[in-house]
Amino acid sequence: MPNGFLVGVLVCAFAFEFINGFHDTANAIATTVYTRALPPRVAVLMSAGMNFLGALTHEGVAMTIAHGLVNVSLDLYVILAALAGAILWDLFTWWRAIPSSSSHALIGSLIGATIVFTHGFEHVIWAGVLQKVVIPLFTSPLIGLVLGYGLMNVVFELFANWSHHNANATFHKMQIASSMFMAFSHGSNDAQKTMGIITMALIGAGMLPAGSNIPLWVKLFCATTMALGTSIGGQRIMKTVGGNVTKLEPVMGFVSETSSAIAIQIMTALGAPVSTTQVITTAVMGSGAAKGVRKVHWGVAKSIVRAWFVTLPATMLLGAAVATIVGLFV
Repeated sequence: MPNGFLVGVLVCAFAFEFINGFHDTANAIATTVYTRALPPRVAVLMSAGMNFLGALTHEGVAMTIAHGLVNVSLDLYVILAALAGAILWDLFTWWRAIPSSSSHALIGSLIGATIVFTHGFEHVIWAGVLQKVVIPLFTSPLIGLVLGYGLMNVVFELFANWSHHNANATFHKMQIASSMFMAFSHGSNDAQKTMGIITMALIGAGMLPAGSNIPLWVKLFCATTMALGTSIGGQRIMKTVGGNVTKLEPVMGFVSETSSAIAIQIMTALGAPVSTTQVITTAVMGSGAAKGVRKVHWGVAKSIVRAWFVTLPATMLLGAAVATIVGLFV
């Protein structure tokens, strides 16, 4: 049975990473597509390649997931339940075209499943949750917003004497590079969550010693799966991020992607699993606000922010519910 659960964990990890790929594709390429810097299919394939490369470059976030959130060895069915809860939330928010956080869905589901498994709260490392999850939940979008606003104002100053046509032509080209940077950053942070979960499962199955680093095959597995999911695309959420928050121009796309990629790289270096959806959305808001507060569709922004606050508690309940149900049969 443990081997069966391990296979189940790997299958669910594949599903989660695949869904994460097409769920979050919009984060890296929505602005590029909506400003017509690249055709949608070319942008998706570029994003898939950069996601793959980014996923292989770091493991700090994966180590946070594997060792920094709970201090107990979990049975495989609990990890399976955590993945299932996160997948259900991702599918629901994808269906409703809500750009929510796959990262926080997985973390919330893991916490909920752990609480049910241990019949208490003491085996959740709440200090780690606070430092690595809750604080970045608020600071990373704020960094994206501030960087978007500040960089947009810098661009206004530097290119004030350029014609609209020349500026658009220049930033069309520059936006290709910024979207590649954003896709790389997305892979370097988001793919690591599943790496951490698989490593946790391998430790729980006795196939790795406690405290192990991330095996190379796990990195390749997650990087390939995310790239595959990304290649499918995320048209529904792309519309929300790319077109509904504010009216985008190439310069705003470049600024938004560059600002969000910088913010994500900062958090990745700190080992903090953040939401690329949150960061790119607030960076778009910041660049739009630099042109005028009324340029931003704050009604859409409010609905997105509401989803951020709901994700953690909702997925904690989902993870707890799935772990309870699965536990009845174990």
